[in-house]
Amino acid sequence: MKRLFDIVLVLMAAPAWAPLALLVALAVRVKLGAPVLFRQERAGKGGRPFTMVKFRTMREGEGTDAERLTRFGRFLRASSLDELPELLLVLKGTMSLVGPRPLPVRYLPRYTPEQMRRHEVCPGITGWAQVNGRNMLSWEDKFAHDVWYVDHRSLALDFKILVLTVLAVFRASGISAAGEATMGEFKGGNQ
Repeated sequence: MKRLFDIVLVLMAAPAWAPLALLVALAVRVKLGAPVLFRQERAGKGGRPFTMVKFRTMREGEGTDAERLTRFGRFLRASSLDELPELLLVLKGTMSLVGPRPLPVRYLPRYTPEQMRRHEVCPGITGWAQVNGRNMLSWEDKFAHDVWYVDHRSLALDFKILVLTVLAVFRASGISAAGEATMGEFKGGNQ
C-alpha cells in the first residue's frame, strides 16, 4: 500500500514539481556550471547501495563542504529544492517519500545493531527525524527517530510527516548543524 501511496502522490504532483525541477536544473547550470546533479552512493533498504541524485549546491574544488556551499546552494537546501531529483527514485522504487534519510554507504560498518534497523525500510526524501529537528539533532537522536519510525510506520504517519515537512520547509529550520554545510560525519556508535 505504501508503494502505491508514493506513486500516486508523486504522479499527482508531477505537474507542479516537474517544471520546477527543469527550472532548478537550468539555474544550477547557470550558477554552478556542470554537472547539474550531485551523485553519491547511499545505503538503501537492507543496506543495499544505490546512487542518490540531488541538484548540486556546492562549487567544485578544494575546501570543506561549508566553504564550498554557495549562497544559491544554501537557498536550494533551505527550500529543499535540491531534493527534487529524488522523486524519480521514488517512482523507481529505490526510495520512498517517507523513511529514514539515506546516508553514505561508508557508514554501514559504524552502526550499532539498533541503529542498523533504520535499513529495514526504504529510505525516504523526508522522515520522522527531519520533522523533529533535522540536522540540529545529534546522530544518536536522529537514529532513535529513524528506528521509532520503523516501529510505528503507517500511511497515517507518512501523511502526517509529509504535512509537517511542508511546514518545516517554510520555516527553513534545522538545515545545518553548527559550523557544517549539513551535518558532521557520523563516526560510529553512540555519537
